[in-house]
Amino acid sequence: MERGGDPITPAQAASLLAWWNEAGVDVAIDETPRDWLRSKAPAATTPPVLPTKAGVGSGTKSSLPAERGHASAGVASAAVDTPPDQLQLFQGWLRDHDDLPFTAPDTPRVCPSGDPASGLMLLADMPAAEDCATGTLLSGDAGRLFDRMLAAIGRDRASIYLASLSCLRSPDGRWNGEASGRCAALARHHVGLVGPRVLLLLGDAPAKALIGISMTQGRGRWHEVQTHAGPVKALVTLPPDLLLKQPGLKAHAWADLQMLMQGLSDA
Repeated sequence: MERGGDPITPAQAASLLAWWNEAGVDVAIDETPRDWLRSKAPAATTPPVLPTKAGVGSGTKSSLPAERGHASAGVASAAVDTPPDQLQLFQGWLRDHDDLPFTAPDTPRVCPSGDPASGLMLLADMPAAEDCATGTLLSGDAGRLFDRMLAAIGRDRASIYLASLSCLRSPDGRWNGEASGRCAALARHHVGLVGPRVLLLLGDAPAKALIGISMTQGRGRWHEVQTHAGPVKALVTLPPDLLLKQPGLKAHAWADLQMLMQGLSDA
């Protein structure tokens, strides 16, 4: 048997047939045998008419092809980077998509956890180094303090939905301008898909990303986060790692939690 001008062994032929079978090729598509694997010289073709960009980044499904290489690189990238508009698919997208901010080989991802139907969503900034090792947001000493804060309002990790601006940690644990903007857009989309009764922003980065002001400026009053699904009531508080460094701030955090409980009962 030959492939092009090169003979192949029966074992190689059997291997090719097995691969085609696994790929789903189960019928002949022409009565005349043809060499599908022979290299073909590129032929001059008329450039294809690209689909319109309607829907990209607007909360509606894009009409662009989802696969790379079926259109120009810029157009295909825009389609691939459009996050899913269903929560379960979006969670999988966060887990597997290869072009999120801070993506690098072998970089661990710490994905959302808890119950998205609980009515209470909490948003942290990015996983700590310890979180990357454990695979859990807010782990270690900060996590133990966080669990006590939840218990104080009658909640636990199973009765909240915990997420972060980025499920990946930057190499130096800091934000940069481009990554901040992309993560803010994804977080706003995430909040819209969850649709919580109340959103609690843990710290400075989530506050700046979603309400445009610092944690210090935002504390002590209610805000609205605008999403594609409508506004979401939001409150800003101090993150557990800051409370560990400055225990005197715990009284402020408790005042925030009392506001949170009142907001949940009113929502």
